[in-house]
Amino acid sequence: QDHVCSLPKVPFRGAPCSDAAGSQVPYSTIMKQVNSSLSGVLWDEVQKAPFYEYKDSGGQFHQVWFDDPHSISLKAAYVKSRGLRGIGMWNGNSLDYSGEAAAEQQTQAMWQALTP
Repeated sequence: QDHVCSLPKVPFRGAPCSDAAGSQVPYSTIMKQVNSSLSGVLWDEVQKAPFYEYKDSGGQFHQVWFDDPHSISLKAAYVKSRGLRGIGMWNGNSLDYSGEAAAEQQTQAMWQALTP
């Protein structure tokens, strides 16, 4: 409701609500799934990040948060504006390197977003 999706509190490495409560989804899956989702792409202005919502075949509601070229470029620009020494990302190998034209364009845009 109102795009609020709470995660169960699963203690992991000192964090009460962490990746132990959720799971990582490859960017290629996200790009294929977002278009058929319940919500389409939504944007959180506070986090400066996109997300979408869907129901699985069992009717369970899910919310997927991710970075895209726009959100990455905002974060990279912030790092640059503060004179910080760099930016990290979770998994570059989660991008789609299949060689399909759309996948190549998406992957290239993600890497370009890291250099404002």
